Amino acid sequence: MRVREYNDQDLKEIIRIWNEVVEEGIAFPQEDTLDMESGADFFTSQSYTGVAEEDGKIYGLYILHPNNIGRCGHICNASYAVSSDARGKHIGEQLVKDCLQKGKELGFRVLQFNAVVESNIHARHLYERLGFKQLGTIPGGFRMKDEHYENICPYYKEL
Repeated sequence: MRVREYNDQDLKEIIRIWNEVVEEGIAFPQEDTLDMESGADFFTSQSYTGVAEEDGKIYGLYILHPNNIGRCGHICNASYAVSSDARGKHIGEQLVKDCLQKGKELGFRVLQFNAVVESNIHARHLYERLGFKQLGTIPGGFRMKDEHYENICPYYKEL
């Protein structure tokens, strides 16, 4: 398994994986799925989009971009998506590690996650194992697909 920058040939598959997470409604704030046009615009607008690939098959992806502008532009943000049929294979860990390296290469100083859903235990354990620090808890900060609200836990790591 290697993590590399995405290319146009990956677009259909990364849109499929991204939309799968959006439709689950338990991790990403987005509610609208991407089509080929909006997906191309979305992924090319990022500072970096990486994919986890093996033997030509895409298993997951991440996007990396500034978390803010101006005096806070040195802080980046990222989102990760792993195909449901590939979860539990530590692909997310490879994506996060690559993202940390890429963020530093791009000149960012901090990687911040604004809205990790409190019940997303696997992601939270991974982030903590990789040295991320939780900033606190925002009560009811995420509306789940079934319309109930869950707490979110912002995290950060210096690069």
